[in-house]
Amino acid sequence: MEQFLRRKDEPEFLSKRLSGYITPDGRIFLSDNFNLLVKRGFDLVFSIVFITFIMSWLFPVIALLIRLDSKGPILYKQLRHGRGNKTFRCYKFRTMIKNKESDTKQATKDDIRITRFGKFLRKSSLDEIPQFFNVLLGEMSVIGPRPHAVPMNYMFSTDISNYMFRHAVKPGISGLAQSKGFRGEILSFYDIYGRIKLDHFYIRNWSLVFDFKILFWTIGAVLRKNGAAY
Repeated sequence: MEQFLRRKDEPEFLSKRLSGYITPDGRIFLSDNFNLLVKRGFDLVFSIVFITFIMSWLFPVIALLIRLDSKGPILYKQLRHGRGNKTFRCYKFRTMIKNKESDTKQATKDDIRITRFGKFLRKSSLDEIPQFFNVLLGEMSVIGPRPHAVPMNYMFSTDISNYMFRHAVKPGISGLAQSKGFRGEILSFYDIYGRIKLDHFYIRNWSLVFDFKILFWTIGAVLRKNGAAY
């Protein structure tokens, strides 16, 4: 994986040969209708099981603790880009006090906007689980490139050629980049470079087995409590 992330004179995702949603060899594996059906089936089964057996009791517990910790809504809805660059409202448990910079300013270490319970939710990634409703609505997948806030998306797309290639597929609750440690605040070019390279690698090499691997890697990353998440 480290070798894959090494910079080259002409990184693949910066290549002039790559345009729009077409790979250099003229193919996107996930554009095949059968593969899309298989992936959608996995998303529906997994999200329904998770919502029925875990979220059914965990959601009210977290909702109560959020209300006891700070004033404001239980859920936070943020506009993000989905497949084909179409925008949608991404659901999360609210982890911050109400502020005007929630859509434009990244969370930082010791961010005063983050509530006490919000720190736990972000560290454990439990703030992301309402996105299983986005999966049911067909706006997201369980596994895929993580969606960024719209203002940040525009900023990154002006700095990185073919950045929007990551929107050839539905965004995911977790992705290859997150399972390999790319979480939290983006502090350097390498932070975003690594994520985009891995997102593009995922799109070109998707398989159902690959999704299961990323799912298990994600669970391992959460249990290791990656310090980049805050």
